[in-house]
Amino acid sequence: MLSAADIDALWLTLKVASLATFILLLLGTPLAWWLVRTRFRWKSVCNALVALPLVLPPSVLGFYLLVLMSPNGVVGQLTTKLGIGTLPFTFAGLVVSSVLYSLPFVVQPLQTAFTAIGDAPLEAAATLRANPLDTFFTVVMPLSRFGFLTAAILGFTHTVGEFGVVLMVGGNIPERTRVVSVQIYNHVEAMEYSQAHGLAGGLLVFSFLVLLLLYSTLKTNSVAPLK
Repeated sequence: MLSAADIDALWLTLKVASLATFILLLLGTPLAWWLVRTRFRWKSVCNALVALPLVLPPSVLGFYLLVLMSPNGVVGQLTTKLGIGTLPFTFAGLVVSSVLYSLPFVVQPLQTAFTAIGDAPLEAAATLRANPLDTFFTVVMPLSRFGFLTAAILGFTHTVGEFGVVLMVGGNIPERTRVVSVQIYNHVEAMEYSQAHGLAGGLLVFSFLVLLLLYSTLKTNSVAPLK
């Protein structure tokens, strides 16, 4: 049986993951398109920076985000001057850290989808005098729809499962920054294994069903060609 604190943690996690996924798609789409199409000489460096959270320990990323967002940090001083205040131990801080931590899980599937399109559809659109923006929305996005689906699912589920980064940046404040992964940790630390089983088991089933849906959709798409 889930307690009120468990339900609060679940609800907060869903809010953070939903908002972070929306921002990730908003920022990750143009970034992925630029990384695929650009001939910038430092493109490899940009790709490495985007993919860095894949190999960087979450506690390391969380620590440096905490330093940057602190009152003496570059980001913290900027947000203070803008009247926003500092981001650590706030909902906004959770969202920002989640976006940075999950960025490669959104950008890389989009890069793969954009690369798979090739140049032929873009050249055909150009011959019909479509401008780049029209081409992107009417040609690229429909052909990349399963890339967007994959990116959204991976970004959302990865955000739901975060622990190290959100604990470092958000702390463990009930109803404000205590997400479900932190709540599971609290139950284990208090030796409340039955409560931990309830939350952990729910996340396990959720993650499996999401991946099953994703792989089933991609399998169907690989069998039925785009029309």
